[in-house]
Amino acid sequence: MVDKRTVKNVTNIIEGLGVNPSSESVSILEDIGTNSKVDAIREMTSRALVKRNEHDSLSVVITNKGKGINDMSTVVAMSTINELLSLQDKTEAMKILEDTVEMHSDEEVRDNARSVKALMALS
Repeated sequence: MVDKRTVKNVTNIIEGLGVNPSSESVSILEDIGTNSKVDAIREMTSRALVKRNEHDSLSVVITNKGKGINDMSTVVAMSTINELLSLQDKTEAMKILEDTVEMHSDEEVRDNARSVKALMALS
């Protein structure tokens, strides 16, 4: 079991990287956070990447198999989808979703993108 202090520290690190304007912070979140064995860390990381609302960060959670909307954990996937739906400006996310539906090589990723795109169009 992980103690509360460790969880708080990890949360602070993920939130800090999420607001850091450096493109390296997206790489760190992708490499470490979205590949974590812990669902809660992947969930926090995906939400932080969506909140950035930038092409690179949104691409991580939309186009990658096993990450964000394509995570095997329904909690992580749904949390990412809810964060996408709550974006004020959905323009970049919709563009990436459209590109993913049209061009991604993996059928499951295309299907997930198609479903999220439909939800976002209704929100």
